[in-house]
Amino acid sequence: MTAGPVKVILRNPRREVDVVGNRRVKDILRELEIIPETVLVICGDDLVTADQVVREGDTIELRPVMSGGARARDEVPQVR
Repeated sequence: MTAGPVKVILRNPRREVDVVGNRRVKDILRELEIIPETVLVICGDDLVTADQVVREGDTIELRPVMSGGARARDEVPQVR
C-alpha cells in the first residue's frame, strides 16, 4: 500500500506542493531542499518537530523563521 499525499504550503513565494505522506517532517524538508532550522512547521494548530510523522491527507505549512533583536546598548543613538 502506498502512502497518499501531504499538502505542503510554502511561503515566500506562496505555493502549494503535494509530497508522499506517512513519514517524518525532516524527510519531507530534505526532499524539498529546505534546511529544517530555517522554517517553522505547522500542522493544523500545532507546531511540529522535524522528527514527527505527518500522515496522508495532512496539510502542513512552512513559515520562515525570522529572528532579530535589540541593538547593543552602545549602538542605540543618544537623544540630546
